[in-house]
Amino acid sequence: MVPHFPRPGAPDEAPGRSARPPLSVAYLSASGALGGAERALLDLLAGLRAAEPGWRLSVVAPEDGPLLDAVRALGAEARTLAFPPALAALGDAGASGGDGALRLAAGMLRAAPGTARYLGRLRALLAEMRPDVVHTNGLKLHLLGARAVPAGARVVWHLHDFVSTRRAMAGLLRRAAGGVSGVIAVSRAVAEDAAPVVGATVPVWTVYNAVDLDRFRLIGPVAELDAMAGLPAAPPGTLRVGLVATMGRWKGHGVFLRAIAALPRELSLRAYVVGGGIYRTAGSEVRQDDLRRMAAELGIADRVGFTGFADDAGAAMRALDVVVHASTQPEPFGLVIAEAMACGRAVVASAAGGAGEIVTPGHDALAVAPGDVEGLADAIRRLAQDPVLRDRLGRAGRETAVRRFDRARLAAEVAPLYRTLVAPR
Repeated sequence: MVPHFPRPGAPDEAPGRSARPPLSVAYLSASGALGGAERALLDLLAGLRAAEPGWRLSVVAPEDGPLLDAVRALGAEARTLAFPPALAALGDAGASGGDGALRLAAGMLRAAPGTARYLGRLRALLAEMRPDVVHTNGLKLHLLGARAVPAGARVVWHLHDFVSTRRAMAGLLRRAAGGVSGVIAVSRAVAEDAAPVVGATVPVWTVYNAVDLDRFRLIGPVAELDAMAGLPAAPPGTLRVGLVATMGRWKGHGVFLRAIAALPRELSLRAYVVGGGIYRTAGSEVRQDDLRRMAAELGIADRVGFTGFADDAGAAMRALDVVVHASTQPEPFGLVIAEAMACGRAVVASAAGGAGEIVTPGHDALAVAPGDVEGLADAIRRLAQDPVLRDRLGRAGRETAVRRFDRARLAAEVAPLYRTLVAPR
């Protein structure tokens, strides 16, 4: 039988009903760094801590670091359970067919002994923690969590990725979905993509990501991007355009650099690549040295700064006049877009997939097709030459972020889901 999910935002307690006992939720993260999926997890934790202070919320990550530091700051429990090296390096990037699929298969064989030992340790840890719900955040943990869950606990997958085109991973998820009680998808596009993979008996619920509107705000600290990039200060009046992203291969760094190269030299602007490597999965990220080499070959080395990872993404965005999102594939959600809008920046978005759901082109962002170098260059040129348009998009973007992406919304949508899953059937 398909569990009935309450309407998003439905009250957790009906009038006159006695308060129900607090829940224990264990979150399994595939990384201890702070990528988009991990920031989304923190926003969910913050919302639940405020709405359900009696709940026990715990996060298990493969290493200590920024994620668990932030978890502790929220007053939640933080634990580490290290991946064995072969499992940490295993990923399905580029494994949709041919040699990529063979490399993935070989990597899975190498990782198998260590994965079996890790799975035993994970089972023991979860048995000790005795959660009501195991909420997995990352493809590896979707697979492992479904096999390690204690008796009586419910498993929720939080999908931040399109999975149907990742044939090897889709097959593994399909086989593991029998142990899953429900799936949270970060956009309608992800939900529609996941439904055939997980099957008709597993409900899929769309819950958009959120933004910390106190951290990503109009006025606040401003990063010194030139100093971070080792550049002299830009002349007054220079337009600052930045790609803020992880170093994932599909985040469009090459598209961004080629678009900057297509702009006329007399346009007074400086471009920034804001971000650094955070994941250990083999082959999943581009290298900054390669991007520097590309900028030199395009003749724009003097117009581009590489800042590395920014500890305060909000401060980095407030230092920019235009924030560019240039993903070459449909974006599952596009958290950077929502964060930049919250900061009141003019945004150019590669509006496909979930990213197409969170912007209204021409109202709160300019939209281009994924991989469209000429379209991206034209959008940047328009914004460089039209400060009124930049201001209008920034104001509308902030209004959109406040209305749609306040993280307090998450608890109102997710807490009833948890309650329904653990209720006696």
